[in-house]
Amino acid sequence: MDGKRILLIVGGGVAAYKALELVRLLKKAGLGVRAILTRAGERFVTPMSLAALSQEPVRTDLFDLGAEAEMGHIELSRWADLVVVAPATADLMGKAAGGLADDLASTTLLATDKAVLAAPAMNVRMWLHPAVRRNVETLAAGGWRFVGPDEGEMACGEYGPGRMAEPAAIFAAIQDLLARNLPPLPLEAAGGKPSPAAAKPAAPSGDGPLRGRHLLVTAGPTLEPIDPVRVLTNRSSGKQGYAVAAALARLGARVTLVSGPTALETPPGVTRVEVETALEMDEACRCALPADAAVMVAAVADWRPESASELKVKKTGGGATVRLVENPDILAGLSKPGPKRPKLVVGFAAETHNVAAFAAEKLKKKGCDWIVANDVSEADGKSGVFGRDENHVALVTRDGVEPWEAVSKTEVAEELARRIADALKG
Repeated sequence: MDGKRILLIVGGGVAAYKALELVRLLKKAGLGVRAILTRAGERFVTPMSLAALSQEPVRTDLFDLGAEAEMGHIELSRWADLVVVAPATADLMGKAAGGLADDLASTTLLATDKAVLAAPAMNVRMWLHPAVRRNVETLAAGGWRFVGPDEGEMACGEYGPGRMAEPAAIFAAIQDLLARNLPPLPLEAAGGKPSPAAAKPAAPSGDGPLRGRHLLVTAGPTLEPIDPVRVLTNRSSGKQGYAVAAALARLGARVTLVSGPTALETPPGVTRVEVETALEMDEACRCALPADAAVMVAAVADWRPESASELKVKKTGGGATVRLVENPDILAGLSKPGPKRPKLVVGFAAETHNVAAFAAEKLKKKGCDWIVANDVSEADGKSGVFGRDENHVALVTRDGVEPWEAVSKTEVAEELARRIADALKG
């Protein structure tokens, strides 16, 4: 990654201060960094602070005669290996989605042919507004990648999704994208209109039966905060989901892995989006669409505390009550008929008994195409397959139940990937 070049566009928002730490991480890793600071961004950080950390002049003005005499916005967009927008405000994304170019940041985004990674940051109600959702979907369809936003308390005092991802998470996403060595976004020669290939981010360079396909995979547990210290979670290690993502990438697929907290390394050729809560995972999955297939391996918490305490809850010598509310059903949501429904939706069902029967019931209830029934009953005094390297599954489809031998999670993933490739080819 040493020697790669990042063009950082800093939008206007309280989260702009995080851009300074991001620049520090990038420079420490040996990356070249140049920054564009919007007029609104100057309200929160200064050009001098960005210039000191990046060791490069900071651009702020589209009508800088010295820079634009050499078409500076074009030069900047060609100089970079990756364009990062952090924070990506509703205004910046709206301009980019609408093809508007009235300042240096929006003009550069329109002029670039490089991959763009955005870290959204805004009020929760802004993030959930239908207009913003449409803009995010438009940008994702055009090849933009997203990291975050996180869920938490806002500067305005509200709580929910909209906080910009932490600099370390953005840095990890940058590492993943640079490792994939993404080619420029193709444009048709006549009229400069995006070609069909530009409607989705480019596939990995390797050949395979899934070349040109986009696969969405979820993995790991979710964490539902009770207070700043305590969470509700489960025993999922994420190993099976990561093995599935790796197997699909080896078959040539472009894989987006939406992962809960794990200690696992990102598989080669896979774009990893880190989340913590079920709400974040649901949002990340919808932002990753469209996809040819979705493989939902994550062990998503069914419930979350109705409200999380801002302070650690102290023991009082008596009992404590935590009111729970249901989390969104991510698998059922992706399985609903509609233009964005993946052609193939595969769910996982972790069961301790009546494995096949419960999985068949889940298949019908969720509306997905396949269920991989996962026997997590205790074995050898251990808690099922959680954290272990082997798995015992059965593939449940509308045609019936097909038990598989107990094999390694890697072998389960490879067989499932082959089945998915055959199904999509058909």
